[in-house]
Amino acid sequence: MRQSLDPSLWGRLLDGWRPDWSRTVAARRTAAAGLVVLAAVAAFRPDPGEDRVDVVVAARDLRPGHALDTADVRVESRAAAGVPDGAHVDPAAVVGATLAGPVRRGEVLTDVRVLGARSAEAAAGPNARLVPLRLEDPALVDLIRPGDVVDVLVAGADGAAPEVVASGAVVVLVSPAGDGFGATDERVVLVATPARDATRAAGAALQRAVTLTLH
Repeated sequence: MRQSLDPSLWGRLLDGWRPDWSRTVAARRTAAAGLVVLAAVAAFRPDPGEDRVDVVVAARDLRPGHALDTADVRVESRAAAGVPDGAHVDPAAVVGATLAGPVRRGEVLTDVRVLGARSAEAAAGPNARLVPLRLEDPALVDLIRPGDVVDVLVAGADGAAPEVVASGAVVVLVSPAGDGFGATDERVVLVATPARDATRAAGAALQRAVTLTLH
């Protein structure tokens, strides 16, 4: 039986609703692009069930020896799983404290980032102490950096050989030029050392010239 060349009304209606090939491909591509966008949003969207905590972070790049003020810090919400141990949660706990090392903007401020008992213990072990030293040779201050291991020597009495008063001390802070502590502009080197050596070094430094040897 010969097929009719004149399509029925029902056939014409079906043909009118059936999308052509180009429109079908475009629709599929649009749908795929939408799914990619949704996947990207889901990937970067915080997990509503994730634990978060408020922590104190540096508001800008900060140098070692800097005394923190309110403009230097801010509070941010961070995922609890990524917060380091010892992180400060209250800005009042760090304002006025001195940084033990350089800090980048956005870095979480922890207990070992500011000078204190924890920073000394982190550098030189349990019961360590921090000892400020003013060196006899100011040029030596420019040669040492936080983290250097040094021996602390004082001039011998009555022309005797120099005496080692602390061995294996760790440099925690070198005060920047022009930011001397106290009333003078002398630069200070802060070292961490066990309690017994710290007492000897601090006492000797009050009476005799101090220098360092680097390991």
